[in-house]
Amino acid sequence: MTPEHVDVAVVGSVNIDLVASVARLPMPGETVPAVAYDQFLGGKGSNQAIAAARLGRSVAFVGLIGDDREGASVRTMLRAEHVDVAYLGTEPGVPTGRAIVLVDAAAENSIVVVSGANGLLSPRHIAAAADLLARASVVVSQLEIRMETVVAAAQAAAGTFVLNPAPAQPLGADLLALVDVLVVNEIEYEVVTGHPLPEDLAQVARELAALALPGSVVVTIGSRGALVWEGAGVTHVPAPVVSVVDTTGAGDTFIGALADALSRDEALLPAARWAVHAAAVSVGALGATTGMPGPAEVLASVGRSADAVPAVLPGGRDRAEEAGAHHG
Repeated sequence: MTPEHVDVAVVGSVNIDLVASVARLPMPGETVPAVAYDQFLGGKGSNQAIAAARLGRSVAFVGLIGDDREGASVRTMLRAEHVDVAYLGTEPGVPTGRAIVLVDAAAENSIVVVSGANGLLSPRHIAAAADLLARASVVVSQLEIRMETVVAAAQAAAGTFVLNPAPAQPLGADLLALVDVLVVNEIEYEVVTGHPLPEDLAQVARELAALALPGSVVVTIGSRGALVWEGAGVTHVPAPVVSVVDTTGAGDTFIGALADALSRDEALLPAARWAVHAAAVSVGALGATTGMPGPAEVLASVGRSADAVPAVLPGGRDRAEEAGAHHG
């Protein structure tokens, strides 16, 4: 039974990730040997739900699995992560989603997604979960499901709606009008804005302002942290320098942690800082969810960091950059 209050509801994909570790990613037409292999629970929606649940939030997941052995395994694993699966449906005769992931010695990855049941999640499933989405403090979605389903989820959300437009594709004005916080990486930024991400933060602010978005934008920039735009200047939130084992799932950890903080009524800037540290902790283990931290680990990372929550300066620079500091 779904509880009366839900901190975070995630509408999205769930997969079984088939992960092969290789010395280097293959070139087209080339075969390379794997040095290790494993299987993990994955999918952007599932990953983001688990990230928020690990940080102590009450989380419910809206998605679709097949009636195969993998689907039953997905349901069991999500329950073990304390994610409510009352609205995780089963589609007969359809396989559960898969992701084939290659991770090289430098922790770079290539991913092929097989949608399976995820591709059949539709607005009727959203209608069935409408009560849940109206009660959630934060609703999160991505684009590994149908666009019309994402729009329906945004319309049903009564709290903060967070959209991660991944895999990257152009977004219609009808959907953008419903988004409170848009979270993009550098590739997604270019697809959404039509411009590569500039080095100059003031230019980033101008490009985002030109979109006339009703909500805010967070741009994740890997080991450099994130950029936060709330309608005026852009603030850089630096990331701590960490040892990297696998970057798979770091972006999903960021979004789950951001949803966690927003559901606790944190403002966007400190929420982004919390999310940057959660993502930094997550890259220390192989697999999309293996390294996702609990709150104590994120607090420890924040405590080791010398940076204060950065303040916007004229021209969109943060204080550390004004002083000539380098962020790894």
